[in-house]
Amino acid sequence: MESASRYIRQTSFPDFGPEGQARLQQAKVLIVGLGGLGVPVAQYLNAMGVGTLGLMDNDTIALHNLQRQVLYTENDIGKPKVSVAAQKLAAQNSNTRITTYANYLYPENALEIIKQYDLIVDATDNFGTRYLINDACVVLKKPFVYGALQGFEGQVAVFNYDDGPTYRCVFPDPPKAREIPNCNENGILGVLPGIIGTLQALEAVKVLSAKGQVLSGELLLFDGNTQQSRKIELEVNPKNKHITTLQPSYEIPACEIEVPVVNVTEFLQLSKDPRLQLIDVRNAEEFAVHAVPSAINIPLPQLVDKLSSIDFEVPVYFICQSGARSRSAVRIAQDFKPGAQVYSIEGGMTALPDPIKISV
Repeated sequence: MESASRYIRQTSFPDFGPEGQARLQQAKVLIVGLGGLGVPVAQYLNAMGVGTLGLMDNDTIALHNLQRQVLYTENDIGKPKVSVAAQKLAAQNSNTRITTYANYLYPENALEIIKQYDLIVDATDNFGTRYLINDACVVLKKPFVYGALQGFEGQVAVFNYDDGPTYRCVFPDPPKAREIPNCNENGILGVLPGIIGTLQALEAVKVLSAKGQVLSGELLLFDGNTQQSRKIELEVNPKNKHITTLQPSYEIPACEIEVPVVNVTEFLQLSKDPRLQLIDVRNAEEFAVHAVPSAINIPLPQLVDKLSSIDFEVPVYFICQSGARSRSAVRIAQDFKPGAQVYSIEGGMTALPDPIKISV
């Protein structure tokens, strides 16, 4: 449905005009994460006329999401976020071309997906994916809009834009596990993601339309408690501008719902059960270097498509290099087969005494 009046409030704005609107309509934006940040980003970019939107998330809608992810309703609980979001965004603006990715971003798929877009919006809630987005954008020379939340506070910046700093210029190294806040304990006010996500959408519009002053070289800090904001100037570290390849893994402990785990000692005892199934969710290259002999390799990005090949009538154990991907695998399996006996091996291959000698 095309109408000259649809975007008239934007095209009649002197600092935006028909030129800015035309650039939006030609643009392609990938939104990674359709939670509290991704929802307002998607809604506003869609409403304002961005031509192509890529939506990436492998999560399903839960009751506790509704407090801040206002695109979804009670009738959507249990459904995939990407499919629900795509349907509702299409109803909002039928002119938008929408592509969905019902999986997570990994080193195996990041470059292939990101290269198709002009701008990436990081609407994730974990550090590993954020570093992956950064590195992929540096490799492909793509800008990305960053947003983050903690308690009453939020952060927004545009990285890798017009020779500006990258995310690693500000945060060179991932935090240690003990330094990562537990969002299940600390929580978040429902309105704050809407504020920060809307600011991310604004920065995306400025980048795409070449209008306004882009938040590059600065980090915006918003304090919802005092309604104050301030900016910190950022410096470029040249070494962070020359990433040419992705790391094999970006595993960093994330703020996530507890999943059933077993430690290595428990696993070695359980491994004597001939019914036990061990699924290695690392990529094929990692699996080829060293693996438990009887393990079945199903890389995490392929797991959703291959769940039907797993026998959930008996215990299933997932293993990766250090435990992060196997926890994700457990959550995916739990969604597919509620009540199944599925476990993550704590510490993964790194914790095993000698994987080559272990027979399961």
